[in-house]
Amino acid sequence: MNISQIAKLAGVSPATVSRYLNDGYVSKEKKAIIKKVIDETGYSPLASAQNLRQRKSSVIGVIVPKISSESISRVVDGISVELKGSGYHLFLGNTNNNVAEELDYLNLFQSNYVDGVILIATELTPKHMKFMKHYPKPLVVVGQYTELVPCVYHNDKGGARAAVSHMLKQGCHRIAFLGVMEEDVSAGFERHNGYREALKACHIKENPALIYQVDFSITDGYRATQELINSGQPFDGLFCATDNIAIGAMNCLRFNNLDIPGNVRIASVGDSIVSKAIQPSLTSVHLYYKTSGEEAAVIMMDILDKHQSVNKQLRLGYELCERESTY
Repeated sequence: MNISQIAKLAGVSPATVSRYLNDGYVSKEKKAIIKKVIDETGYSPLASAQNLRQRKSSVIGVIVPKISSESISRVVDGISVELKGSGYHLFLGNTNNNVAEELDYLNLFQSNYVDGVILIATELTPKHMKFMKHYPKPLVVVGQYTELVPCVYHNDKGGARAAVSHMLKQGCHRIAFLGVMEEDVSAGFERHNGYREALKACHIKENPALIYQVDFSITDGYRATQELINSGQPFDGLFCATDNIAIGAMNCLRFNNLDIPGNVRIASVGDSIVSKAIQPSLTSVHLYYKTSGEEAAVIMMDILDKHQSVNKQLRLGYELCERESTY
């Protein structure tokens, strides 16, 4: 927090705030407003001056693909929990799943006063790589693997393989896959690879007619499932890249009078709150999203406070939560 931000909140000029702090003339009305803002924000001019001398803002920029996503909110919660009491604050940049906006925020943060950046990435394009190679501030990536900067990511392939293997053991023979774009290496490419590996282990050849690419929404999960049903391709299992896709698929199956799990078993990745509440409850892979945020914050603190040179690639595990949709 600085004088300009205090001025904006108070609706006055920075010069007026400066006069107030230095016992210059300010009207009673404006004094009252400025004092109220300072009291509410906890602004300390001494701390601000110290930060300026140290070239330190005590702010971490966090770039998120979609703040309304439950998994993303868990990551952000982990970051904030770890930073609590450290003297650092978060500045969130929400990109609405727009890769170009991720790059815009990376550019904004490198030239503005944040101490470091945590990027919860949707995909890593050549432009991302170029940024990472020459980024002037500490940068930690969450959710995708890279060797260029420290990262914390998930075993998406292993989790997907475990879910599909479980469905096969429960008696499925023709499992369809609703996946997301493979440019998203973690949620797209890796989860598709896990699906393939589980089929291959049971000597089942992947059938392109059972593969659908969708977006992350419930609506698209419903649409793709309806297309699958309309295609006439027989299927007795449905593996979805995310819980939202699976919930849309379940709604569509019920609309078409297909019993879960009697006619179709279904599983996904995410272990969201809704996956436990929906009927039947949804078999889903738990990924440690909150932990990934905590670990990313720890790495950032090591770089900033301990002045350590860190390039750590940390892969977290998974847990298959077996529920009614596959039994």
